[in-house]
Amino acid sequence: MGLILWIVFGALVGWLASIIMSTDAQMGALANIGVGIVGAILGGWIMSLLGYPGVSGFNLYGLLVAILGSIVLIWIVRMARSGAVGH
Repeated sequence: MGLILWIVFGALVGWLASIIMSTDAQMGALANIGVGIVGAILGGWIMSLLGYPGVSGFNLYGLLVAILGSIVLIWIVRMARSGAVGH
């Protein structure tokens, strides 16, 4: 059951982040799931650096942390594709 919840959570988070970052038309369901799951991990890491807990479960705080991480992930990918990283 845990894996299915992570997939649903990742899909929701990835979809919301792609809407916020205006990339929804370019991303499919699998990309949204991947962005959401990796974004949750990235958001948890960012919050731990700031001294806050990461994604602590399937709750509003976890959703917000995961969306933050997903937005950062989309931004990083966008910068990498435009060639802005490394210059």
